[in-house]
Amino acid sequence: QVQLVESGGGLVQAGGSLRLSCAASGRTFSSYTMGWFRQAPGKEREFVAAFSWSGGITYYADSVKGRFTISRDNAKNLVFLQMNSLKPEDTAVYYCGATPFADGLQFVGYHYWGQGTQVTVSS
Repeated sequence: QVQLVESGGGLVQAGGSLRLSCAASGRTFSSYTMGWFRQAPGKEREFVAAFSWSGGITYYADSVKGRFTISRDNAKNLVFLQMNSLKPEDTAVYYCGATPFADGLQFVGYHYWGQGTQVTVSS
């Protein structure tokens, strides 16, 4: 069982930065790929980034490449999403998830989710 708690969301102006954190419970954290997804009002939850348990490979959605960076600290059971050059279209609830699959690109593969944290980017 893995429990996830996100934090770090808020209101920021376009061009600004935010750092999201996700704290995980459980002793098997390092064996999960950790991912970030987001969901805007009226839209489906979409993949943002993932950090694989296998080889430390990272994956990003095209819309955030070069602006967002995912990282993790297995010793502290933490995963982060550094978001720079934020745009109004990044506004969404951001969710942290854990999956046993190596690439973590598919929503359906995630076994555990946090409650989400709101990110609002004003123009």
